[in-house]
Amino acid sequence: MPALADPLIAWYADAARDLPWRRPGFGAWGTLVSEFMLQQTPVARVIPHLEAWLMRWPTPTDLAAAAPADAVRQWANLGYPRRALWLHRAAVEIRDRHDGVVPRDVDALLALTGIGDYTARAVAVFAYGDRHPVVDTNTRRVLARAVDGRAQPGAPGKRDLAAMAAQLPADDAAAAVVNAAAMELGALVCTARSPRCEDCPLAGRCTWRAAGYPDTGDARRKQARYEGSDRQARGAVLKRLREDTAHALPQDAVLPDWPDARQRDRAIDSLVADGLVEAEDGLLRLPR
Repeated sequence: MPALADPLIAWYADAARDLPWRRPGFGAWGTLVSEFMLQQTPVARVIPHLEAWLMRWPTPTDLAAAAPADAVRQWANLGYPRRALWLHRAAVEIRDRHDGVVPRDVDALLALTGIGDYTARAVAVFAYGDRHPVVDTNTRRVLARAVDGRAQPGAPGKRDLAAMAAQLPADDAAAAVVNAAAMELGALVCTARSPRCEDCPLAGRCTWRAAGYPDTGDARRKQARYEGSDRQARGAVLKRLREDTAHALPQDAVLPDWPDARQRDRAIDSLVADGLVEAEDGLLRLPR
């Protein structure tokens, strides 16, 4: 058994949060939708949106039959709305290529729109029970500290998958628990800014702790300020278009009082370029 597996499994049995996607029978489609929503969005914000989404579109085929604009509206204020378009396109691809069933194979999952290494393996492991390493930001931090003795992980890369694979037991079900436990530990205990090392099940095995918590000089990426940003302007434009559920709007009627007209126009141009907004004859609408 790898060094971290036993303490992670024991800790997870007691500490794991009760989350919808961890419940029996949640299914591959629900898992896929949750992983799209959880990218850069906190769990507490995701849960009500996830439940509403699956109530409206319980299968990929249901979503594929809807207009992309409906997906963008339903996404509401989750942020990074391109994920809604990617999820809609993935649903169309699942319907057309896989008879409406979320594929199990990692390469087939990777071929879908908006799915990368983490999401593909998360679906294969947590929905289908296959044995693969699953690595997110939290997992990388746990591995960096416990195994490499670093305060923060370096740049992400394929080596992260190999590092996590080395910690997985041979049994498929146990390997899935270790994957989930490493992510949960990073989210709840081994956090970026204020790790609770006294509560960590890996305390006796953590290389970083044994070395006296050295500052290894890893730069932490700071979140860009939202207030006054182009991202805020993009969100405001989409909110206005979501509110008008039936008609296109003249461009000059979208945020006419925005304090920076050039920023508003720049936001509109970028949304059109991303496929989140359609522009025709001076009118703007969500994608049809």
